Amino acid sequence: MSQAVSKYHALYESLLSRRSKPVLPTGLDRVYGRLAMKLRNSKISLDYLRAEAEASDRIHSTEIRELSEQSLADQIATVRAAFVRGRQDETALRRALALVREVARRETGEDPYIVQQMGALALFHGRIIEMLTGEGKTLTGSLAAPLIAWQRRYLHVFTVNDYLAKRDAESRARMFKRCMCETGSIQQEQEPAERFGIYARHIVYGTPKQITADYLRDQIRLGRMTTAWAGRHMMAQMSHMPGESGMGPMIPGLKACMVDEADAVLIDEGVVPLIIARPRREDDMSKVYVKAAAIAIKLDEGPDFEVEHVKRRVELKRRGLERLDTLFEQVPDPLWKARRRAEELVRQALVAQHCYIRGKQYEVVEGRIVIVDEYTGRFLPDRSWEHGLHQAVEAKEGAQVTADRETLARLSFQRFYRTYPFMCGMTGTAADATKEMEAVYARPVTRIPTHRPVIRAQWPMRVFRTAKGKWDAIIASIEEIHAAGRPVLVGTRSVAASEFLSAKLKERNLEHFLLNAHHDKDEATLIAQAGRTDLATGAAITVATNMAGRGTDIKPDEEAIKAGGLHVLLTEMHGAKRVDRQFIGRAGRQGDPGSAQIFVSLEDELVVRHAPRLRAWLEQFSKLKGGDHAALERAVTRSGGWDELDDTWSSRAERIFKLAQSRSEAHDRRSRESVLRQDDWVDKYMPGM
Repeated sequence: MSQAVSKYHALYESLLSRRSKPVLPTGLDRVYGRLAMKLRNSKISLDYLRAEAEASDRIHSTEIRELSEQSLADQIATVRAAFVRGRQDETALRRALALVREVARRETGEDPYIVQQMGALALFHGRIIEMLTGEGKTLTGSLAAPLIAWQRRYLHVFTVNDYLAKRDAESRARMFKRCMCETGSIQQEQEPAERFGIYARHIVYGTPKQITADYLRDQIRLGRMTTAWAGRHMMAQMSHMPGESGMGPMIPGLKACMVDEADAVLIDEGVVPLIIARPRREDDMSKVYVKAAAIAIKLDEGPDFEVEHVKRRVELKRRGLERLDTLFEQVPDPLWKARRRAEELVRQALVAQHCYIRGKQYEVVEGRIVIVDEYTGRFLPDRSWEHGLHQAVEAKEGAQVTADRETLARLSFQRFYRTYPFMCGMTGTAADATKEMEAVYARPVTRIPTHRPVIRAQWPMRVFRTAKGKWDAIIASIEEIHAAGRPVLVGTRSVAASEFLSAKLKERNLEHFLLNAHHDKDEATLIAQAGRTDLATGAAITVATNMAGRGTDIKPDEEAIKAGGLHVLLTEMHGAKRVDRQFIGRAGRQGDPGSAQIFVSLEDELVVRHAPRLRAWLEQFSKLKGGDHAALERAVTRSGGWDELDDTWSSRAERIFKLAQSRSEAHDRRSRESVLRQDDWVDKYMPGM
């Protein structure tokens, strides 16, 4: 064993014996923590950022812009040396930003606005910034990245998928190289030997899944330690250890991270922990899951069991338990005589049947169950659900039941990011998650102003009593906007909904593009065409899941802008307001015209799950009017169709939809806190896990 690895193990054993964990604060501690964080960061105000950005802008225009290539390189080397030695001050930071800006201008042709320079400075100071869609977050992040890498040695840039990680690393490689920083991206298909070399570079792009998994594999390979707390101290010590394959960690230190699409990565990804697992030995459990599915089908919802869709839980009733007694007796396998285990298998099968829907939570791809990310609409091909749920879904769909898996290490994404000594981030919708960002990550949120005023028109929400009426109105609206020569982006909440709408548009002979997890390889091409009007069929119609709401930029052409710009149509409200804002933000970028509108129905999943009394409330109102249902129908009718609520009822229903959305956000927030508490419990009682 090398001296470096021996040193690692000795240090680990020492830390293990006296560790204390960074538990998420609660109650008054949480409130105090937020106030203290705000006070520590009060200097970095918008006025301060603007003043510093304008000062750097003056340096650029008077001293930097006309430098020769060699003089520019010499000055970069000088200022980088000051950052590496930790001797930079505000004057050095202004000059450094001006130098990196000039490199960006020469290598990419992009000359940042003052607001983008403000954003870069905020990132350097450890802020999570909100920059609206189309304001140039990619350029903003690439201005800050070399400055952070100079100061912190290594910078990990997290983004939502492999495509964006590779795109941004390649597009910024020449710029970073001139700033004396090597860059690369971590991709799913890369072998460990290749990853060792990439992690040794100064700026590394990757997804949370890829980098967190490599971090956990380091812990498994180098010792029993799996806790995030130990990781913070251990990786700091290990940063000078050899990085070649077989010696030392793959990731040479968690120094700093920048999170692109921060609300999606830091908040939405936090619900499910990352787990490194391996299949257990093959056994006869596949037949057990298939049998559990067959038994579950024989039970009746209502008399035998009750489904809690929000919690994704099933409660067996007395009649259901009695029926199970009879059904279990008919199975010769002795496993079914163990009553508690048998009931749990059937309960899991019922959850798979009623709470996990094909086209929403998963898809069947080439005979395999593939999880669908409910926030982005993307496939997660290398993930599986825990505790037999994945096998229960496989049995439900008649797919091959895979072997149960044994957990080797687990870590929530939230806890992983908290191990970085330095973190910053950017997104178009951070403000909606400000409290959680500040409480969980102790990072202040700063809203960067737009370069030009936003002139996007937000059309009134349209509310329908039935899903059928809503979809008919959506198709009519698409036809109307398309006929006006405007490109239309239609946002759906699930793969199934996007496929359904696509089929309806085909019936009306409306040519369109379809972007969902089944067509993700064509994403860049489809997005590039989504703002065009010069197609053979006229203005583009694009139907998409939330894939089109993250990391993409739809640019309407001149004819589209003259006609009114891109129109975004959401076919239902999402579980989080941030997701709606992200999608709507595709329209009206950089001062362009545009518009957006949301269509909902009283049969939508959001209101059915989180405000189930809405329909009862409407029916109760009809009784107050004397039970005249025909009168109620007339009261809620307007020219848009008999199924659409009038303005008065629509405004009332809109408030209830917003309440349902708030409840959904609260439920998800509690789920994320539960994951962190579970991590704390594992640290305390199962330190070797």
